[in-house]
Amino acid sequence: MRITNNMMVKNTTANINGNKVNVNALNLQMSSQKKIQHPWENPVIAVRSLRLRSTLSEINQYYEKNIPDAQAWLEATETAIKNMNKILTDVKTECVNGTNSYLTADDRNTILKNLTALKTQLYSEGNADNAGRKIFTGYKTNSNLTFMKDEPDTVYRISQKFSYKDLEEHAYYSGSVEVPTTVTDVEKTNLIPEISKDMNYRIRLPYDDVDRIVGSIKINDKDGNPIGGWTLKNPPYESEEEWEEAVGAKRIEDKYEVRLIKSTGELVFGSGVAELINSGHATIEFNYEKTGFDKGDLRPEYYYNCSDRTDANNTINYTKYDADGNKIYEDIKYTVALNQTLTINLQADELFDMSIYQDVTEMIDAVQAAINAHDKVDRLKQMKDEAQFAGCVEEVEEWLKAAQAEADYADSRLTDLYSAGIGKFDKYMETLNIAYTEIGARGDQLEMTEARISNLQLTQEELKSCNEDKELSDVMIEYTAAFNAYQASLLAAAKIEKQTLLDYI
Repeated sequence: MRITNNMMVKNTTANINGNKVNVNALNLQMSSQKKIQHPWENPVIAVRSLRLRSTLSEINQYYEKNIPDAQAWLEATETAIKNMNKILTDVKTECVNGTNSYLTADDRNTILKNLTALKTQLYSEGNADNAGRKIFTGYKTNSNLTFMKDEPDTVYRISQKFSYKDLEEHAYYSGSVEVPTTVTDVEKTNLIPEISKDMNYRIRLPYDDVDRIVGSIKINDKDGNPIGGWTLKNPPYESEEEWEEAVGAKRIEDKYEVRLIKSTGELVFGSGVAELINSGHATIEFNYEKTGFDKGDLRPEYYYNCSDRTDANNTINYTKYDADGNKIYEDIKYTVALNQTLTINLQADELFDMSIYQDVTEMIDAVQAAINAHDKVDRLKQMKDEAQFAGCVEEVEEWLKAAQAEADYADSRLTDLYSAGIGKFDKYMETLNIAYTEIGARGDQLEMTEARISNLQLTQEELKSCNEDKELSDVMIEYTAAFNAYQASLLAAAKIEKQTLLDYI
């Protein structure tokens, strides 16, 4: 085959250009430390790179965003539960202190101040938030759990269902001595009230100052059959004082009667109705309305089926339980790994309800009643030694006897409430501890997921690096070889171009 000079020049030029392309490619690899600069250079590497980058992007979202956000929420919840538990522990401590039968006036005042302060703090932790989002209000993360100010005109209609286990026997005390201030008043011993104690059955509503029962009360046995033979008496009593004035004492005269005490938010049952409820393992279901809520009260929509009827033309309905009585959960779930979600929130009704508030309120009222009763006893004892009452010592003694009976009943009520309170607050704290354990378990699960995602992130980054990156030392070796080849091709071309036809003659 005849090789012409032209052919040699063309081949040499092609070789120079090929070597230059190699040098350029390796130069780009050396400067970028990447195997390819464009997908068409190596489609296999390009496709694999897209997949690895997509997977790594998802992993980074879990590891750098979702998991830290979930951890922050769980930590905020844990802190709030700890604070709530501390408050309940303090209340229980006051209950233990209150069972002491040798309390002085200063002791009672100290307990009263402490309980009042704890009552104010009680539900403030329920408004805890994480980055501005309330953590105990389900999907309504922009709403507070409690009323943030007094709302005297706010009207709610609330639906509630109780069981026979909510029916409790409760002591009601009648009679209150009004300490006379003049001799004439002291001599009116016929005005000395009878101090008495009556036991009744009650169901305590979550709220006091209730307006009315709406419609009828449904009492059904365990099989769902209606229990009859009892009567809801209307109108309801405005207060215990009105009840005492109407009956002469705080007792249900008709054992098949049910009465609402509006001021305390209590349904009081006659013994006959209570027996029907307990023997039938019954449920009690009804609707009631309440107008006016105090700052710190829990909002009903987080606990019950209810409707806000403040604006008669714009009723707002809230559904907490479905038609079968099953709770509607508002779980906030974070995706913390591929196909793995974690519920990060607890709802307020899983931690506490208004029962705690009502228990503390009752204790505060009982402490105040005991303080007032003992003040009356002290005042009447002083009167016995005062000259102006020297002629009516026997009458003062009668007043003192009644005041002492009132004080004894007040002390007895305090002891009973405090003794019961120890057990109640143990149960409240047990509920909080269960919630705390649940949050801890979720936190442990999240930590294990975080460790796994961290390892997965490292693995994916290594795979991505192996697929895309070029070792600088390898590139330099290849670059040196390619550059030498390029220089050699240039040298060879220079020699070929120097030759002419005269060299062959």
